[in-house]
Amino acid sequence: MDHSGHGTMMDLPPFTLGRGLAWSPDPFFLVACLLGLALYGWGVVRLVRRGDAWPVGRTVSFVIGVLSVMLVLCTGLNDYGMVMFSVHMVQHMVISMLSPILILLGAPITLALRALPTAGRDRKGPRELLLMFLHSRFMRIVTHPAFTIPLFIASLYAVYFTPIFDFLMDSKTGHIAMMCHFLAVGLVFFWPIMGVDPGPHRPGYLMRMLELFAGMPFHAFFGIALMMASEPMVQTYKNPPSSLGIDALADQTAAGGIAWAFSEIPSVLVLLALLFQWHRSEERQARRSDRAADRDGDKELEAYNAYLASLNARGH
Repeated sequence: MDHSGHGTMMDLPPFTLGRGLAWSPDPFFLVACLLGLALYGWGVVRLVRRGDAWPVGRTVSFVIGVLSVMLVLCTGLNDYGMVMFSVHMVQHMVISMLSPILILLGAPITLALRALPTAGRDRKGPRELLLMFLHSRFMRIVTHPAFTIPLFIASLYAVYFTPIFDFLMDSKTGHIAMMCHFLAVGLVFFWPIMGVDPGPHRPGYLMRMLELFAGMPFHAFFGIALMMASEPMVQTYKNPPSSLGIDALADQTAAGGIAWAFSEIPSVLVLLALLFQWHRSEERQARRSDRAADRDGDKELEAYNAYLASLNARGH
């Protein structure tokens, strides 16, 4: 299919789920996803051969996360997303709010740090470079809530309500760059909140929940703004190909509804993950306290019993 105009694809038949899910790989994203899966698989195999355990749930989560990227960028959804705002919005929501959560739950950075070999004294290999990057000033800035939350919000309003979106959609390179940006923004936003991988910022569980809910309402407001608009707001989708048989304004309203509804899904997923992590953390803390009590021979309990005995002696 040829790109023309604002990246539009002419003569696409009316959208159906079957046509949307038909295999239509984008070479860039196909290679990137397969490479990500291969590297993750290499890390897991390396740990297993060494006799170390790696949670199956993390592997499953990472694989599903990468496959979700392929689902929206290596199928007909990517073709229809060039000419239908509603389909593009599905792509955007998945790649910025669902895929990042699943990928982060797979703990790829933790896996890399455990799987990569140490370079040895006074030498810097991939593992050492990764650690330097994690502790760099750049990472401290881009994972701070004062940066991630405004970036998360601006990725909606600044991209769609300015000429930036039309400019990026005008070329294949621009479209790839935009999708990479959406994925990167999602990863950076959810990384400190999920707290699975090590990072410069590791706030408490309550603060993570506040960070999560600070960004979500703006997604809902963005969706409502699209739904309530009386004319098409994005030039790219103003004149859809007649072969699609759709109305531009109705398609935009559908896109707004998708953005509005989708804002709830990651909130629930992340909240459940945070509550589970919080529960596990409390359990670990309780086990540590029990082990400490075992090591000191329950001195606190003995001291308390001695105190009670002294009170009893005084009473007599």
